[in-house]
This record gives sequence, C-alpha cells and structure tokens, in this order.
Amino acid sequence: MNIVLVVFDTLRKDCVGAYGSPPWGKVHTPNLDAFAQESLTFTRVYPESLPTLPTRRALYTGQRVYPFFNANFRLKGDFVGAPGWGPIPEDQDTLAELLQTRNLSRHDALPQDQKGYRTALIADVYHMFKPSKNFWRGFDQWLFLRGQEADKYRSGPEPTQADLDHWLPPELQTESRLTFLRQCLKNMYGREREEDYFNARVLAEASRWLEQNRDAKKFFLVVESFDPHEPWFVPEHYRRMYDDGDGREQVLSLYLEGGMPADLLRRTQANYSGLVTMCDRWFGHLYETMRVLGLLENTVVIVTSDHGHAIGDGSFVGKRGYPSGPAVYDVPLFIRHPEGVGAGQRCDLLLQHTDISAQILEFAGVAPNQPLHGQPFWQAATSHGKPLRDHVTVGWGTTITVIDGRWWLNCKIDGSGVFLRDLTAPAPFTANVADAHPDVVRKLYAQAVADAGGTFPDYLLELVTKQADAPGCSALVARS
Repeated sequence: MNIVLVVFDTLRKDCVGAYGSPPWGKVHTPNLDAFAQESLTFTRVYPESLPTLPTRRALYTGQRVYPFFNANFRLKGDFVGAPGWGPIPEDQDTLAELLQTRNLSRHDALPQDQKGYRTALIADVYHMFKPSKNFWRGFDQWLFLRGQEADKYRSGPEPTQADLDHWLPPELQTESRLTFLRQCLKNMYGREREEDYFNARVLAEASRWLEQNRDAKKFFLVVESFDPHEPWFVPEHYRRMYDDGDGREQVLSLYLEGGMPADLLRRTQANYSGLVTMCDRWFGHLYETMRVLGLLENTVVIVTSDHGHAIGDGSFVGKRGYPSGPAVYDVPLFIRHPEGVGAGQRCDLLLQHTDISAQILEFAGVAPNQPLHGQPFWQAATSHGKPLRDHVTVGWGTTITVIDGRWWLNCKIDGSGVFLRDLTAPAPFTANVADAHPDVVRKLYAQAVADAGGTFPDYLLELVTKQADAPGCSALVARS
C-alpha cells in the first residue's frame, strides 16, 4: 500500500470548511471538504512539540521532543526558533529510513522489490534544509523549492521604499520587520503567474513525481507546503474573495497584542484566507493527479498541519505557546483509506503527531527499531475502540499545555503562571478558572511532569526567569 503524507504549515483547523469557520467568516476549501467526505476526519489532534522544527522532529520520528533534553541548539546558519529547533538526533530513525529499508531482519524471505518503499520529499519549508539540518534523511529523492520567507535565495534587486510601504504600512514598520520583508520581496522577484507561487509549485512537483515514479512497487511521498504560513502573499483574485476593497496591504505576522487597525486586520485575515483557498485549489490538483493515475485504489492519503495561527483571536496576531489556545494548537487531520474505511465519519480520539508516525508504520507493516512515543490508532478509530490516552501534553519552549476531555491547562514548566480553561463552558477561553479548581491544576501539572520523565533540563528552567513568553518560530521574533 502506498502512503502520501501532505503537511500544510500553519493551516488553521477552523479554516477548513469540513471543520467549520474562523471568527472572521467562512473560508472556501471545496477540495479539502470533498476529500473529507472520502476520509476519516479527526477532531482532537494536537502537536507533540512546537513550533515548526520540533513539530517535524516528532512527526518524522514518532518520538517525543518535549521536554527538550539534548535540544538546546545553538547552531550556525540558523536563528534559534525555540528549544528543540535543530536536526533530528542521529540515534533516532526517521519514517523514511524505516520504510526505505523495511527492517530487513524481519523480511529476509521476501523478494527484494517487496522489502522497501521508494521514498520522496517535496518541500519548500526552508527551515528543514538550513545548514546543520537533516530532515531529508531516508528519502530516495528530495526536492527543496527555495525562496520562502527569509531564505537567502536572492541578493537583489533591492525593493524600493514604495514596495515596502505597499506591503507594510509605514506606522507598522520596524527595522527587523523591514529586513525580513526585503528578503521576502527579493525572493519573489519575477513571479507573475499563479503557477509561480510556492504552494502551486510544491503540489505540482509532487504530482510530477507521481507521474515519473509509476514503476514503484510501493512508495512513501511526503509533501510539505510552507503555505499558508506567513508572509501572506497571494494572487489578488484569491484575496478579493474575502476583501474586495482597494485598501492598504498587510502580509506579515506582527506578533501584536491589539494595536492593529481594523482595516489592516481585515486585510490580514483576507490574505490568509485567500492563501488557504489557493492551497486547497492546488491540493485538488495533486488529488486529481492521483485519481487519473489510478493511485487512489492503493494509496493511503493523510493531510494534516503542524499548527495554526492567531489572526485577531483574543486581539493577538501571531503564534505563541503562552497563553495557548485552539487557533494555534488545534490541528486538522484527514486520512483517506483506499478501501473507503471510515469515509465521511468523524473521530474524537485524543491524538498527537507522533501517533500519525506510528500509524504510517502500521499501514506499511513495518516495525520500528525502538519504542515510539506515538501509538497506532486506526483500529480504535474505525471500531470505536478504547482511547489511546486520556490526555495530551504539548511542549513549547518553557511552557506546557495539557488537554484532556474537559480541561485545558497552560503554564510554565515550573508550574507558575497557570491558565485553566473549562472546555465544557460556552466560551472556555474567555475565563481563567485556575483559582476555582486547584486540584485539577495539580493533577494536570503532575501529568505534564510525568510526561517529561519527571524532570526538566536545567537550561530550560533557567529560561523561565529570563523570558516573559515562549519564543515564536519567526525570525522576526528571534531578532526583536
């Protein structure tokens, strides 16, 4: 059975129509909505660690990254996005490596062409390819499409001040934001057609790989689209679906608590929504390619994201781990089985990215060489079986979030600064009920400590007193 894993970076769950709508209104995702009707849709999926690279370490290995032991990276060639922002440890197998070699000691009697998967990675997530990174381990082919965000892809021509003023209003300009925007605009130089945009290129190249590798007995294809991650440059016709005015532009995630004028917030939401719709259109291209090639009959297709993004939620624009909330932490997950198992159904099992890793190995019939944090869940999901766990713990820098059937706890790793949300309340994230439920706080915090193995690294505990908030995953934050 073939396996295709599609990851859209920063895709909010509520911006996919199959899940609902964000606070600012419906986002059009007809292809993903149709895909959901053919898939099992999961409603309670959360990252294991955040942000970008820690999430992918967990997804690519099935191993916990939290609580960030051996993860205090200070590597040349990259900013420090957060604890865990580094390469995949050499002593951990990747999914691609396991599928490529198929744990040969268990399959000596099989013909050679049945032992391993052909593996490929098509991606524009430039963080994965920076100096010292190794996220392409185990792939027979990996294609890195350059130029996203602050990738040092082009050195010129320099944008004019008029260009900068067009995309970022002068009152919001700072030197760090302008430095970031200049590189983004240089990377975009010469982009004229929709097909030149990154998500279109990634999904078109993934489709081309499928066409070129039709001779593979079985394959594992990972498609990583950095869109709809900021900056939210999108062809104008997509933006006009959500804001048809000719007002000012705003494409950056400014990490602002309030302070963004209403017209700019509306334009930011429109640009993000338009980029989601564009991603949906090009996902449709990939999916239709699979249909034409006859691959839907023997391929599991998995679609997910690493995290979402707050765009006016609680008056904040950005990503953060403290205080945490569903705009960032809720993750979409669709799994389409070629035999139609679970099609059109929903499942509320508590899952994390490491469980997706374990399930991919189970779909392939491959055993890991070492125990995984993740657990296969397909049988439980399709037969209404016993839940895998009664809570999840998500790590982001010096903060932890624990979620169970009723409660959402968010605090620093030393137990300070507690937010407790009652998920049964009509608007759970408008009130902090920690003082009214001290026993719940103690219980959930104890679970987070236990999930950390009972202790935290010294450098992380020291960071608690040095920073007021967990770092984001943007170079803007690292430089500010």
